Amino acid sequence: MLASNTATQKYRARGAFSLIELVIVVVIIGIIGAIAIPRMSRGAAGAADSSLVADLAVLRSAIDLYKAEHGGTLPAFATFEDKMTTYTDDAGTANASKSTTYYLGPYLRELPTLKVGTNKGQSAISATQTGTTAGWVYDAATGEISANLPGTEVDVRGVAYNSY
Repeated sequence: MLASNTATQKYRARGAFSLIELVIVVVIIGIIGAIAIPRMSRGAAGAADSSLVADLAVLRSAIDLYKAEHGGTLPAFATFEDKMTTYTDDAGTANASKSTTYYLGPYLRELPTLKVGTNKGQSAISATQTGTTAGWVYDAATGEISANLPGTEVDVRGVAYNSY
């Protein structure tokens, strides 16, 4: 019985952490924090950049699909939003409701809003890269679409938003 009590007392004496063990744990947590916090703080900017890439992919896919379904014709600038968000016929005439004549589309529910830069929140289309409050620049001759932001507005890597 005495041997059993001695073993229990030795175990209880060793049950606490030493100061060195606690210091090592604190240092490890500090190193993990030093690595993780800067990455997390870039998260919001990175999310907006990723959203811009995704919105451009959706817009470009919609334009490509319109072009494929309309015999290689791109949507005109003046009627771009209507042709992307409503039904169209073979000639590209837009109509709000679907019928046997207007059976193509819609290609988008709505034009996405720009998520970055000085024109953040804008969804309008512009024909040229300008300082206007339009969110997107659409070239009806080529079908190219990009963010309507000056070349000085860049992402965290230094890439201009209007070159995405």
